[in-house]
Amino acid sequence: MDLRDKRALVTGGSEGIGRGVAEALIEHGAKVGLMARNQETLESTAKEIGAAAFPGDVGVEADCERVVADFVEHFGGIDILVNNAGFAHTFPLVEADVERFEAVMRTNVTGAMIMGRECARHFVQQDSGNIVNISSTSGLRGGPNGTAYSTSKFALRGMTECWRAELRPHNVRVMLVNPSEVQTGFFAKMGSEREFSENKLRPREIADAVVGALRIDDRGFIPEFSVFATNPW
Repeated sequence: MDLRDKRALVTGGSEGIGRGVAEALIEHGAKVGLMARNQETLESTAKEIGAAAFPGDVGVEADCERVVADFVEHFGGIDILVNNAGFAHTFPLVEADVERFEAVMRTNVTGAMIMGRECARHFVQQDSGNIVNISSTSGLRGGPNGTAYSTSKFALRGMTECWRAELRPHNVRVMLVNPSEVQTGFFAKMGSEREFSENKLRPREIADAVVGALRIDDRGFIPEFSVFATNPW
């Protein structure tokens, strides 16, 4: 797909992987809208990279419906959804509580589903479109304290497979991306600081992979791929 003038909506787009993907899409000529909860950060990022800002929380159904409608009105349609919004709570099973578990699921799974639903309605009608779900290698293999986060990413992987089966007859490509550890503010928000390393992944590597997958001619697509650091140690 030629990304020039394609219209892309990136959730969780104000920082980290979302911002990286948005910047890469813009570099290739796409028209990009960002969705995020923190309006101040969102508007600052949008101004810096040349995107449009659409404040909203993917965990709130009315926000999802409004943002997609506003995006379509602003750009005259939509070609790409990058479902990137997500966060984590980590805790051992014996300390698990329903509130934190459901909060992660609401954003990482339910939010992705609502955004996918709203955009898919346009994609089916126009007989074309692209959905890129940003998952994690935690959705391939669980680990200690990952009850909420890994479960959400396993669920996202399952949803992706369902959407792919449903939407391929409408020429809609649905892709899943599984990044390993990426150096963003993600861990700091969880209360776990990580030292920067020149060997570990940056948002740019994920962004380049996403853009590369989207640029494949529309007759083909990459259903799922993972991105690892070559030598993170």
